[in-house]
Amino acid sequence: MELQKATEKTLYDYQIEDLNTIFKHLDEAGTGNLLYQLPTGGGKTVVFSEIAKRYIQRNKKKVVVLTHRIELSVQTSKMLHGFGVNNKIINSGVKELQDQDDYMCFVAMVETLNNRLQEEKVEIKNIGLVIIDEAHYNSFRKLFKYFEESTILGVTATPLSSNIKLPMKDNYQKLIIGESINSLIEKKFLAKANMYNYDVSLQSLKLGINGDYTVKSSDELYGNQSMLSKLMTAYNEIAKGTKTLIFNNGINTSRYVYETFKKAGYDIRHLDNKNTAAERKEILSWFSTTPGAILTSVSILTTGFDEPTVETIILNRATRSLTLYFQMIGRGSRILPNKEEFTVIDMGNNVARFGMWDAPIDWQEIFHFPDFFLENIKNDEEIEREFVYEMPAELKAKFSKSKEIEFDVKEEYKKIFAQGLRSKVVLERSIEQHAKICVENAEDVFDARILAKQLKEEISYRVRQYSYCIMNNTKNYKEWLEEDYERRLRSSISKKFAARM
Repeated sequence: MELQKATEKTLYDYQIEDLNTIFKHLDEAGTGNLLYQLPTGGGKTVVFSEIAKRYIQRNKKKVVVLTHRIELSVQTSKMLHGFGVNNKIINSGVKELQDQDDYMCFVAMVETLNNRLQEEKVEIKNIGLVIIDEAHYNSFRKLFKYFEESTILGVTATPLSSNIKLPMKDNYQKLIIGESINSLIEKKFLAKANMYNYDVSLQSLKLGINGDYTVKSSDELYGNQSMLSKLMTAYNEIAKGTKTLIFNNGINTSRYVYETFKKAGYDIRHLDNKNTAAERKEILSWFSTTPGAILTSVSILTTGFDEPTVETIILNRATRSLTLYFQMIGRGSRILPNKEEFTVIDMGNNVARFGMWDAPIDWQEIFHFPDFFLENIKNDEEIEREFVYEMPAELKAKFSKSKEIEFDVKEEYKKIFAQGLRSKVVLERSIEQHAKICVENAEDVFDARILAKQLKEEISYRVRQYSYCIMNNTKNYKEWLEEDYERRLRSSISKKFAARM
């Protein structure tokens, strides 16, 4: 039996256009393997389900769809049934395929199918097309040798391999580009992202062998009290009361986030890959049905998770993975009748690293020259050099009695350099200016010291700017400078009050 009667499924104009382009290439002899790019939320599963249906009808050959997670296998199987494609899931319970003649389409998880093929217990005959969902994952490569007689169609939102040493162009001969994010927003298929970023210093983060930041160094940075309070401030300023999904790089960080928000009285849950299937189902059901719910998680919800009611995405982590960047933000981009926009709060300099989520991107160049793209991703020092600290309005109000609260470290350094003075004079003048505004806005020495404590972020920024000027940007040196600055600021405040007396 080939095709069941399809339930009514309508494809959009851009999907039909892409479909026709893909079939044109499939019909051309010797085209080789194809890769199809379409943004998260653009309906990749819909497009390849229609491709499977038409391919079976036209070519009378079988189609295999490969996924990397069991949830995706189930979702894909349902979608195929919706298109009238009778299919069988090859999961861990399927040891042999004695009923394979009853199906023209199979959905399999990569590891399961690889095991069955290695055991030689499963052999699917007459396969014409293999569709690979989330094709940027490298786990699929091990299966290519079994499908040398078939055409492979990879589908992804980001045609960039998760491993720099295994570029996608080695396995796919042609890339077909779908509609852009901006175009899908204009046509009301995706929600518009309102992006906010909080400048954070990431230089304590370490890169692992996979080219992204290690969980250990991320936990150390994002689990500290200063970053947790910055996250809470960001949520209160921008996202309070909205349904919020927080992405973290480590389970410890996610638990700290949970505790912090819980203590503040917010309705929050934590989810990671250690939760059982039943717990996961219950948590996601709670998140779906609870207005203003907050869900803090580790990267478990980047694929195969669809919750259109999400209003805010918080990237409480840094990543050097373009794919992960798009996947995380994409979780909030589903459109609803009463939701045309969503909020993104970036706590990891990701926007500075990759650009705006809806900005034009040359996928052909990234596909053909991935090395060039990866080598030119901005490093954290470059990003942080461009930071400009802005004092929050609430804090600024506390210094309302002072005429001038700004101090430009770089400009001051130029002046001092031109005059042939010691570079440390910059910090001395900065401390003097900070002490002056603290004293001007305080009744007594104790008030002034409380104000000085609230300048911690600005002090850190000024010290960082100074360290760039003198080209000594080591973590230990900056930490020592900050401590010394704070100590000398307290001393200067005391002297100023003593002089008043």
